[in-house]
Amino acid sequence: MLLYADKENARKLKEILDLYCAYLGQKLSVAKSSIYFSGNTSVDDKAEVCEALDIMTESLSDKYLGLPALVGAERSDCFRHLIDRVRARISGWKEKLLSKGGKEILIKSIAQAVHVYAMMVFRIPKNISKGITDAISQFWWGDDDEHKKMHWQAWWKLCFLKHEGGMGFRDLQSFNLAMLSKQVWRLLCESTSLCARILRAKYYPDGRLLNAKPKSGSSFTWQSILAGLDTFKKEYIWRVGDGTQINIWEDQWIPGSNNLKVQTPRGNIVVTTIDELINPIDGTWDED
Repeated sequence: MLLYADKENARKLKEILDLYCAYLGQKLSVAKSSIYFSGNTSVDDKAEVCEALDIMTESLSDKYLGLPALVGAERSDCFRHLIDRVRARISGWKEKLLSKGGKEILIKSIAQAVHVYAMMVFRIPKNISKGITDAISQFWWGDDDEHKKMHWQAWWKLCFLKHEGGMGFRDLQSFNLAMLSKQVWRLLCESTSLCARILRAKYYPDGRLLNAKPKSGSSFTWQSILAGLDTFKKEYIWRVGDGTQINIWEDQWIPGSNNLKVQTPRGNIVVTTIDELINPIDGTWDED
């Protein structure tokens, strides 16, 4: 919950929480609660708010649903725990006794799945992706603390599909961009969702997500979505409906074109959107 850092707001929040607990018979766990203050909050204001809420723990590096609540300038530090989680999953003595088939299943079902949720929200730094890949590669080839085994193939070759000579493992950076592209698709298809409405109001108020540009001071979440948008725009194509949102000259909507766009120079042609090429009466192309 967001609120101004002053005693009055803190008291109102405390009243709301007390009323909630009284009606539902639940109790707030103060020991598990923490507060995050903006950098401009004074020490006196912090003390007043903490006292009013009876919560004395300030949130510095907390996580919510396994993700960092705040991503600072040192982004690698925020996601280093992903490497540790992967290593913890594959470092047990039982895992070392697995056959190649068992290792393949463990890698695909567990080691390459623990970070999926994070990759759906943030663009993971390259050194973190490399750290995860290195840990999985060492496990696959049988490395341990005392012995380094021969890695007979470069890892990127093992990321090819099996019928192409690989093992079908994930290239984590490509997978990360694919997950973020999926979020772009969700914002387009579920434009009335709370998340979409908030992002639209702040970053693309004209409602045209595909034309969104980076803005100064934008959150790391939005920067990550823009990275997914760049990937999404490489392969998307419009399916013509009423044509009001499709720009004839700039958008990708021609299936038979090499770049999915109109090849004819615009010249002095004044029509701009597809709906201007459609007969409004019967919905057919206005050939004239």
